[in-house]
Amino acid sequence: MTANVKVVGLKRLENNRFFTDNFKTEKGLKVMAWTYLLVAGIFEIVWATGMKYSDSFRNLLPSTITILAMVFSFFFLSKALKNLPLGTGYAVWTGIGTIGTTIVGIILFGEPREISRVFCIILILFGIFGLKLVSTQ
Repeated sequence: MTANVKVVGLKRLENNRFFTDNFKTEKGLKVMAWTYLLVAGIFEIVWATGMKYSDSFRNLLPSTITILAMVFSFFFLSKALKNLPLGTGYAVWTGIGTIGTTIVGIILFGEPREISRVFCIILILFGIFGLKLVSTQ
C-alpha cells in the first residue's frame, strides 16, 4: 500500500502544472541541469570523504555510504549532461568536488591551509563561474 501512495504522489508531481510549465521550457531545463550538477557535485564530496573514512572499504557503514553517494553522483551528473555540454558539465562537477573535498580535508582532517592552496581553490572557483557564464546550452 505504501508503494502505491508513493507512485500516486510522484504522478501528482509530474502532472503538477507548476512543475511542467516551469521546467519543460528551455530556461527551466537549463536551471534543472545546473541544479542536478550541483547535487552531483555535493554527492561527489560525500563519496570522496566517505572513501577516507572507509579505510580501503574495510569499514561497512562508510563503504556503503561511499558507494551510494557514487551512484547518486553519477546519476545526477548524467541527468545534468542531458542539457549541458559534456566538457562544461564534467569540469564543473570535478571542480565542485575538488573545492568541497579540499575544504572538508582542511576542516575534518587538519590538512594544510597554505595561502597558495587557498589561492588555487579560488582559481578553480572562478573557472566554475566562468564556465557557467559562457555556457550556451
